[in-house]
Amino acid sequence: MTLNECISYLKEHDGYLLVTHIRPDGDTLGSAAALCHILRKAGKTAYVYDNPETTKKYEPWMKPYIAPAGFCPACTVAVDLASERLFPKGFPADTVFDLCIDHHPTNTGFAEHLFCMSDKASCGELILLIAKAFDALDKTAADLLYIALSTDCGCFVYANTTAETHEAAAELIRAGADHKYLNILLFRRFSFSRLMLEGLIYSTMKSYADGKVNVATVTLDMMERSGATEDDCDDLASLAGRVDGGYVSVTIRQLGDRESKISLRSGELFDSSAICALHGGGGHRMASGCTIYEDPDTAREIIVREILEAL
Repeated sequence: MTLNECISYLKEHDGYLLVTHIRPDGDTLGSAAALCHILRKAGKTAYVYDNPETTKKYEPWMKPYIAPAGFCPACTVAVDLASERLFPKGFPADTVFDLCIDHHPTNTGFAEHLFCMSDKASCGELILLIAKAFDALDKTAADLLYIALSTDCGCFVYANTTAETHEAAAELIRAGADHKYLNILLFRRFSFSRLMLEGLIYSTMKSYADGKVNVATVTLDMMERSGATEDDCDDLASLAGRVDGGYVSVTIRQLGDRESKISLRSGELFDSSAICALHGGGGHRMASGCTIYEDPDTAREIIVREILEAL
């Protein structure tokens, strides 16, 4: 779909349920909430699926849009979902999506219609275009979209940040986004448990290829020792990338005895998505993810070997 085709589709339909991805981040949540707000301003019935993994940081922003029990949508829309593997917990796996709005180049095309702009740093930038087309860019939409945009580019420090990203942020600020408050909330304030968890992560990091590849591991034991919960796990994937001289960073998050979530970040000459595709994952060239069904140590051996071979 083109942008105009997507806008026409949204105007022609009603009874929306907007769905965010598993382990939701600020982009999928902010984008879905903003789109819900936009559709409601246009007189549509719209709700967001109550993703059970939404953390406390984002719950207040999502609360006004959560679907009531028993809501039967006429149109189901995926927001920032690249594949069927990313359906949120508890969501029916056999759901047929009418539309997907996404910015991942590895989108599998699982929805009947797809509006995808892979050159955008966040899905929020696509929703911004929709908001302007609906003449619905008010302060509420601007706050939600600033959350989406800023979190997916790491407060404008990730390599996916472009001039267009900054221009979009400026447009949101002019529309009323409280960027000062949001920047502090999202990027400058952390719980004591989160800081203790970071200490454990840094103390066990491993480096390869003369410091070009750096790997951080987050085990279930670390979570228990630090007292951290899911609310403390935003943006852990950025920690390994802080090493001076590093080019590829890996974060391995243990989810079970034999389940490790892998997050890859890299410079533009290295294709992170190609590595993650070996394990059924994907994403962007410089930021991608997958799951390896092994313990963290074994997962590290596998992913490091593949990265070194690719390098």
